[in-house]
Amino acid sequence: MKTAENMHSKTVLNNGVEMECFGLGLYRAEPGDDAYNAARYALDYGYRLIDTAEFYKNEDDVGRAVADSGVPREDVFITSKIWPTDFNDPAAAFENCLRYIQSDYIDMYLLHWPGVDVGARYKTWEYILGQMEKGKIRACGVSNFCEGHLDDLTNQFGVVPANNQIELHPWYQRRDLRAYCAQKGISVTAWGPIFHGHLSEEPLVAELGEKIGRSAAQVTLRWHLQHGINIIPKSSKKERIESNAQIFDFALSDEDMAAIDALDGKGSVNSLDPYTFDGNI
Repeated sequence: MKTAENMHSKTVLNNGVEMECFGLGLYRAEPGDDAYNAARYALDYGYRLIDTAEFYKNEDDVGRAVADSGVPREDVFITSKIWPTDFNDPAAAFENCLRYIQSDYIDMYLLHWPGVDVGARYKTWEYILGQMEKGKIRACGVSNFCEGHLDDLTNQFGVVPANNQIELHPWYQRRDLRAYCAQKGISVTAWGPIFHGHLSEEPLVAELGEKIGRSAAQVTLRWHLQHGINIIPKSSKKERIESNAQIFDFALSDEDMAAIDALDGKGSVNSLDPYTFDGNI
């Protein structure tokens, strides 16, 4: 896959919809000014992909930020997600999402986790596919799904998810799942791309950055790009949001890429099991 050339480079999803390869994640951005300001900083700097979720409680902050930014709604790709505990009433969650975002459509809507109630999962997927047919969702995808979940959903409905958003970073590279998704035509987006918050525990990327005058975070994000992985680094700080986007004017050598590749399996990963997590926290 070709490396993204700038923050507006796009990947073509399996239904033909184009999505930016790079954007802002708003996980743990506090509802209110924190999330609103983060989204505004990003939009003002040139970001055009904003990732939120029902669970984050900041969908309305994204809606206000886009409305206030002056950027046309059609120029912003907004992703949101439905939480497993709301799979029994997907219509309510989705209508709230549209109302919060102040839009009559959303660019991509994801099942946030598979959940353990297969019937409810099917019900929600069928509902959002219906909303896509109505033009209210441009692309339907999933998050935290493994191969078995993806096979099952595709076999039941005959529709391959457009995107699988998963924890993915140099300590947890998900090579088998990435290869599976590539084979099936499922785009992969990494959440927690900067070591899932454990950047300071990995000195290698800082050492590599020192050689080329880049930060450890920038080196890590550049590693993702050169592997063709979509990324949504999260931050609420203006300086970090800007710094995270300054990764398109340099390249890591093959040697440096191999050194980061060798970190796979070294450190911590997300503790939740997609096969047993029911959404209750």
